[in-house]
Parts: sequence; structure tokens; C-alpha cells
Amino acid sequence: MPLHAQSGEKLVAAARKQIGVTTAYDPAYESLAYPGGDVPVERGVCTDVVIRAMRTSLSKDLQKLVHEDMKGNFGSYPKNWGLSRPDKNIDHRRVPNLQTYFQRQHDQLKLPADKDPTKFLPGDIVTCIVPPNLPHIMIVSDRRTEGGIPLIIHNIGAGTQEEDMLFRFKLTGHYRLK
Repeated sequence: MPLHAQSGEKLVAAARKQIGVTTAYDPAYESLAYPGGDVPVERGVCTDVVIRAMRTSLSKDLQKLVHEDMKGNFGSYPKNWGLSRPDKNIDHRRVPNLQTYFQRQHDQLKLPADKDPTKFLPGDIVTCIVPPNLPHIMIVSDRRTEGGIPLIIHNIGAGTQEEDMLFRFKLTGHYRLK
């Protein structure tokens, strides 16, 4: 089995374990332990699904990885929040920062113009814009609809869910972990 397939399966399984556990959407800023900091598992946002899944399945701490990359390459990251330096408590919990990190450190794939579902593999990370302008991040599942569209695992407001929403909003990024 190819390396991505193995890591993708692990990532999906770890994300799926959050369903029914992370039951609330809560974007509040919190001071976190570093490294390995997390908000309480029963709440969080879309980024927390990815953060927790990568930490538990692949031993990758996005809090530490993003913070270290931002310290060395702060100019490459968005300035949406008016910060003059990295903030280890929140940077990894912001979709635009994760997009920048994944572009810099993993494979960024071209978004299929025709919404071809075969281009999305289990464990791929996908970003989109929820109208009017809310960045969102999701993990592609290993399960599909009857029509062959991959489900996604995310938290869009009701806790972690696995749903048919891959093409519901305008996609802005598609990443495959190395």
C-alpha cells in the first residue's frame, strides 16, 4: 500500500473518532500548552479536527510545526490578524495559516475544474470558503456517496461530522500529506 494511502487511512480513522466526542463549535481564543496544546476535546473548530487527527494518527503536532515554520518564515504567512510575530496559541487554528503551511510543506494539488471526485483520496486535506467569506478546512473520508463523491470529516458548527459536503462550497485548496 502506498505511503499516502496508509497515512490517509490513519488520518481518516483518527478524524472519525472525534465524531460524537467533539460536539460543539467554539472558536474562542485560549492560552494553550506548547507543544501539544489543545482546547478541550468536546469543543473546537474545523482546524481542530485536522490538528487532532494529525497528532493522534501521524504524531504530527501542527501547533509546533506551524509555529516553527512561522517563526522562520513569518513573511510568507497571511497578515489577516495584524500580528507582528507568531502566536503559538492560535496560529495553527486558523485556516489561512494551515493553507500556507500545507503549501510550503506538503503537496498542493490542482483543484479539478470539473469537480472530478476521483481526484480526492482518503486523508487529503481540502479547504473552501463558506459564504460569505469564512475559510473552512476538511479531511476527505474513505467513504463515498452512492454517486461516488467522497464524504468529508469536519466541524462546521455542530461538532465533528462526516458528511456529503465536498463540493458544497467553493474549493480553495487541495493538499496531500507527504
